[in-house]
Amino acid sequence: MSNPKVINLQSDDFEETVIKSEIPVVVDFWAEWCSPCRMLAPIIDQIADDLDGKAKICKLNIDDNGAIAASFGVMSIPTLLVFKDGQPVERIVGSRPKEQLLPMIERFL
Repeated sequence: MSNPKVINLQSDDFEETVIKSEIPVVVDFWAEWCSPCRMLAPIIDQIADDLDGKAKICKLNIDDNGAIAASFGVMSIPTLLVFKDGQPVERIVGSRPKEQLLPMIERFL
């Protein structure tokens, strides 16, 4: 069951939701067939709860939105990009435990 606080992005709402956001945004670039992505999903849900109101937590399926993934140089998944003021400020590649991810994200809040 997915967390309703996690925004599922599409190409047509990426700019409005991510680039124009007034608060930091974490985008999880993932795909259905990716085992590490599936392992990361519950951690993303927990982070969305922890950072509710402080940051937007989003998921972007690269199979449906490949052009966006390519435009940010996403070469392997899962990749998390942290955006602040419309610019990517942190790139985290691979699945990691929440204890590692949260501090890497919180420093941009």
